[in-house]
Amino acid sequence: MEKIKNVKEFVEKLDSAKKVNPKDLSSDQDLTIGIMNLISIEEHLMFSGAKTGKHEFYDLIDEVREQRKQMMQKIIPSYEGEVWCISKHLLAASMRLFEVGTKALAAGDKDGAYDLFDRSYGLYCIFWGLNMGGLVGGADVKWVKTKPATAHQPRISQPVSDIATNGGKMSRLKNWVKNAVNCCIE
Repeated sequence: MEKIKNVKEFVEKLDSAKKVNPKDLSSDQDLTIGIMNLISIEEHLMFSGAKTGKHEFYDLIDEVREQRKQMMQKIIPSYEGEVWCISKHLLAASMRLFEVGTKALAAGDKDGAYDLFDRSYGLYCIFWGLNMGGLVGGADVKWVKTKPATAHQPRISQPVSDIATNGGKMSRLKNWVKNAVNCCIE
């Protein structure tokens, strides 16, 4: 397998793959938010069943779980090890930290909220890194400076040395996801 030299090349390969096998990353990003909510619905059904004693809530869990599995297969069609389960838990944890962050923000704890939002996004980035080959195996993505963005190509601006001094691996992964998974590029 040929190693990918930079994110620009990685995004170009993804774009060319879309022409053969359409995989719209912006749609996939939207789908991950839907999956997060399906996971939350499963949890709420369980708690509602336990709190009310009504088994009808429990009976709905399987139907919601099946929909969640079908949606996850659209993003994670194949995997090795426990990537499927890790991915589900990364999305669930990301959603929970986001929700706790919004409650902290509403309570006036901006610093706490910002920390939780950052952690939530970090978990979300790990999900994408794991499932797009940027974290385990797969592409050896390196950052390079590029020219300004065009209508078809995002700007990828931080070289490896700059990123390494600004937060390490998580910072690199967040920048990688920011540029590779951009819901605003159509």
